[in-house]
Parts: sequence; C-alpha cells; structure tokens
Amino acid sequence: MKGRSPGGDVPNLNLLSFSPCCQTRSLLGVFEEDAAAISNYSQKLFQAMNRIYDAQNELSAATHLTSKLLKEYEKQRFPLCSDDEVMSSTLQHFAKVIDELSSCHAVLSTQLADAMMFPITQFKERDLREILTLKEVFQIASDDHDMAINRYSRLSKRRDNEKVKGEVMEDVYTSRKKQHQTMMHYFTALNTLQYKKKIAILEPLLGYMQAQINFFKLGSENLTQQWEDFLTNIGTSVQNVRREMDGEVDVMQQTIQDLEQASDLLYMPDPDPSQVPVNRNLTRKAGYLYRRNKTGLVSSSWERQYFFTQGGNLMGQARGHVAGGLVMDIDNCSVMAVDCEDRRFCFQITSFDGKKVVILQADSRKDCEEWIATINNISKRIYLSENPEEIAARVNQSALEAVTPSPSFQQRHESMRPTTQGRSRAVRTSSVSSVGSETASPALSVLSLDALVAPDTPIQFDIISPVSEEYAGQAKAAGQGRRTNPFGESGDTPPEESEDSILHQLFIVRFLGSMEVKNADSSDVIYETMRQILAARAIHNIFRMTESHLLVTCDCLKLIDPQTQVTRLRFPLSSVVVCSSHQENKRLFGFVLQTAEGRVDGRPVTVCYIFESNNDGEKICDSVGLAKQIAFHSEMDRKATEKKEEQDKAKEKQQEELSKQKQIEKDLEEQSRLIAASSRPTPPAPNADGQFLVLSKSQSEDSDAGPEGREKGESELDCK
Repeated sequence: MKGRSPGGDVPNLNLLSFSPCCQTRSLLGVFEEDAAAISNYSQKLFQAMNRIYDAQNELSAATHLTSKLLKEYEKQRFPLCSDDEVMSSTLQHFAKVIDELSSCHAVLSTQLADAMMFPITQFKERDLREILTLKEVFQIASDDHDMAINRYSRLSKRRDNEKVKGEVMEDVYTSRKKQHQTMMHYFTALNTLQYKKKIAILEPLLGYMQAQINFFKLGSENLTQQWEDFLTNIGTSVQNVRREMDGEVDVMQQTIQDLEQASDLLYMPDPDPSQVPVNRNLTRKAGYLYRRNKTGLVSSSWERQYFFTQGGNLMGQARGHVAGGLVMDIDNCSVMAVDCEDRRFCFQITSFDGKKVVILQADSRKDCEEWIATINNISKRIYLSENPEEIAARVNQSALEAVTPSPSFQQRHESMRPTTQGRSRAVRTSSVSSVGSETASPALSVLSLDALVAPDTPIQFDIISPVSEEYAGQAKAAGQGRRTNPFGESGDTPPEESEDSILHQLFIVRFLGSMEVKNADSSDVIYETMRQILAARAIHNIFRMTESHLLVTCDCLKLIDPQTQVTRLRFPLSSVVVCSSHQENKRLFGFVLQTAEGRVDGRPVTVCYIFESNNDGEKICDSVGLAKQIAFHSEMDRKATEKKEEQDKAKEKQQEELSKQKQIEKDLEEQSRLIAASSRPTPPAPNADGQFLVLSKSQSEDSDAGPEGREKGESELDCK
C-alpha cells in the first residue's frame, strides 16, 4: 500500500505482506536510517533547548538575587562612605523594578518548561524509544520465523513423522503470525514517525516564541513611562558623576606630576642635607625602620618593621600584623645616634630608668636625624600642648640663641676656623640633644672670662682625655705580668676597690666636652665652660655625644661603656675640686678635675668636664658631694685608727723595754747572790753513808755559772 507523507511524496512500508520481500527490506533500511538521523537531530535540538531553559532559570535566580542585594544596601556599613540617603533610595527603586523583572523571568521559565521542553521531551522519551523497542522485537520475531522455516524444510517424507510434522507446522504458524503482527506495529510506528518528527520540531519552537512574546508584553506593561523617566534621570546622574571623576582624575594626575618633580631628590637613599633640610620640629613621625634583636651573646639580627609615634609611646607593627604594639615609653627618654659595626644611620633609645634600650636603623641620615629630633621633642612632652610643632620650633630656636657665644669667643673661633677643619675630632657616638637656655651667672659680670678659661683653649669632644692617658700608663705598669681579661673588664682598678666602697650610685650621662680651665675656685668656671662647649657645638654642627654610665663611689668616679661594661675613664675622687649643675637646665652638670702632675713645669692641670644626664644634675652633684664626705670621714677614721695603732705599738714597745730592764735587774741580783755565796767557805755535806762529798773543780764552776750551770751539772751527775 502506497501513501503520501504530509511534507511530500514519501513511500510507506507495505503492511499486507506476511514476509518482507527484498524491496520491503531495502525500504525498511531506509526508514531505519531516517529514524536514526531523526533521533540524533532531536537529541541535539533537545540539548540546545535545555540550555535555553537552564539559562532562563539562572537568569531568573540571578535577577532575584540582584534585587535582594540592592535591598540590603542600606544595611551595609562602608568604612569610607557615610550614610547616603539618595543612593539608598535610588537603589531601592532599582530593586523594585528588578524584582518585577525577576517575576517576569520566573513566568517565562514556567512557560518554556510547559510549551518548549515538554513536547520535545515527550518525542524523545516516548516516540523514539518506542521505535527502538519495536525494532528489537521485530528482529527477534524475524529470527524465530527463520528458525521455524528451517525446521519445516528439513521434514522427512515418512508417515511416522506426522506428529513431528504437526508440531513444526504449528511452530511455523505461530512464528509467522508473530512476525507479521510485530512487523505491522513496527512499520506503522516508522510511518507515523514522519509526522511526529515535524510536530516535535515545530511545537517546541512555537511554545518558545509564544513565551517570549508573552514575556515582552508583560515587561512592557511593567515598565511604564514613569520608569522610563526615572531611568533617564539616573543616566543623567551617572554622566555627572563620570564628569566629576574625570575632573578629579585630572587633578590627581597633575598632583602626581608635581609630587614626582618635587620628590625627585627624595628618591635617593641618602639625599643631600643642603637640598633636603632636616625638620627638627616634628612631634609625630612614622616610617619603616630596622630593629636590632639579640640572638645570642654576640650575635644579633635586624628586622624591618613599621614604627610610629602615638602620644608619648613608640609603637611598632611587624609585617603581617593587623595592629601595632607598644615598643617603649619615650617620655623623658634619651636618644642618640650610635655607630654599629654592620649598619649605618643607627640610633639608640634608652628609657627613663635605663632598663630598656632599643637600637633602630633608618634608611638615610636625614631620616635618622628627624627620628632623633622627633623623639627628643616627645621626651620633653611638647606633644601635650595645643600647637606642638610651633612650640618645638620655638624651643629649638631658643636653644640655638642660648648657645650663641660672646663676641670675643666668636672672634676667636673665626680665627680658628681654618685650623678646625684639620683638627681631628675623634667622635665615637653621637646624639642630638636639647639644651636649655644658657644664661651667664651674675658672678661672671665681675670675673673676667679670660681669668676662668685660657684663651685659644682647645675643646675635646671625645670621651678620651689627657687624664685617662695617665691612668692608662699606670694600668699598663700595674698590668705587667698579668693576663689580659678576655671579657673586656678593665684591669687598672683592683677588685676590692669597688667592693669595699660604701656608696654605689649609677647614672646615665652623655659626654658633651672638656677643656682646660685656669680657675677652679667656684662653680662659675663650670657655667662658662658649658657655654663655650655648647656654643662650639652649635657653630661647628656637632651633635654627636657619647653615652656612658657614671658610677659614683667613695673612691672614684667611673665612666663605663653601657654595652661592654668596660671602664672608659676613672677620676679619683680626691682630684674632683668642684661639681655643679646648671642653674636653669638642670640636666646639665659638670665637675673640675685637678691633677698634681701633668705639666713639664710641675704646675697642676685643671680640666672641666661637662655632661648631660637623664636625671636631675643636682642629684648627681649631691651624690658626688656625699661620696667626698664619706671619703673624708673614712680618711679621718683611717688616720685616727693609724694614730691609735701607732700609740698602741709605742706602749707595747715601752712595756717590752720595761720587762727587759726588770729581767736584767733580776739577773744581776741573782748573780750577785751567787757570787757572795761562792766567796764564803762551805763545809762539806755528809752523804747517806755519813761521809763527806768533796766538790770537783767542774762542779764549782757550774755553781758559779748560776742556775743554768747547776742544771747542767746535775744532768752530768745523773749521767754518771
């Protein structure tokens, strides 16, 4: 039977033939090949439409999530943005519109599932799967029919096989009927597939287009003219914000160019101080520094950290940490630049009590001096005032004016300037330290300056002084034949000197300088020496000082290296003539040392030493005075003890002489008695037998010799 397909002339499979002929089998192969192609194409079309459906579902979910996030904007707390009501209101409007669009997308997803995905899924899961099942059943029925025909063709002609023949014929009948029925259902499904193919392709597309049309209609109904005006206003606002951003970017670009030109010198690791001056009026500073950490007795490591000042505290923040921690309290601290063996631009901060020391390294000399000046200003608690930088500038300016030398002294330095460049100033450690106003004492108006300090007297800024050379020679002479201490302890002072001392007081001081003076009768010479040393430091830009520990004992004053504990200088307490602190700046103090030897002509050498301390200078002077009093009383007690010992020795000697005199007199009396007794005739004494014993000549001599002779004679008689 021939038929016509809906799309054109397509041959149909014959349903009346009991067994498919060759033509039918050929046509069946064409139909099966077409069914396979339809199945392959339908699978690809299903995947494409499924992607549309999944994308629509994802779009609907993403739109809903966007609307939810826009509604939660007003609940957010941004660190750099305050509450913006206009922005929140605008986003709430957008959230409302997007929420409506999300509803439209949800409706579209439902329509796509019903009108597009359902028809093609039915065609794929029901019709194509039915074709495959019928094909397998038809193949099985054909195989059974072929087996029955083969058995029937092999039947014998004998009559005794009638029973077998009936069974075979029944088998052929059953298999042929089953094959024909299966073939009719299979051929019908193949013929119908040509129609279902067109329906399965066109119906999902029709549903997709209808769902999109409904979506656009729903969207046009929701987006009214009011929303169009709102979107137009928002677009205008965005353009205004973009123009403001472009203007701000242009300003920042110009600022960047100006900063690059102005900061060209700062890119150098160590800029020239003449081109980039040091700001000494800072009360706050922050930046990266290297911190020295001890890892052993002699080994250390450097760690780069971010440091910043916060009030009177120095804070440090290591890499990777969220916040900074307290490094040390820098109120009333001392700060100085130090020379490290392996690093440059290092400075040391010492706490008020001297128990904590921190060594830091800056990137440049300018940065190092600014850190020192800043910490020095903070140590004076200038940061507590209303205008700290202005007050710091005024304090520094007044300090410079205070150390301005007198005209005669300035003229002397003007004449000495060509030679001062060639003069070696052995400065080992340095510091920038504040000095107070150095006003001259009223007594200086009466006394002449030249009467206190000799003209053209050189100033020693190093810790080494001529006095130390004298003790160095004594130590060298005393240390001959003595093993050197490998731990750096000085060997010039006997151990019992410090152990027997009653007073032991330690102070942190910084050596400012020393110079020879002519008069040591009053403290005015100390004030004048302070003024000249500070003025010389200001003129020659010398801010380097040596920090030491001043140990006050009843025997001497010692300057000890705080790191190595080596005694740098030793001043005998008996040589300290005057010790006094400054009248206004109490942190400045000095003392005059007078030695009996030192010049060729035999005149004493008088040297004034000036120091700056963390504590009150009067306390140090009082400690020195107390040490001198203790030493004086100890000396008086020692002299009294020696005098008493001499008197006791004289008495003992006198007693010994009297004892000897008495012994001599006693011996003379005994000798006289013996002589008198020997001069009288002595009758012979009878012995035990009634006979008389005659003394021999030797016995008489023994008797004349005294008690010792008698004892000797008796011993001889005993031997006989």
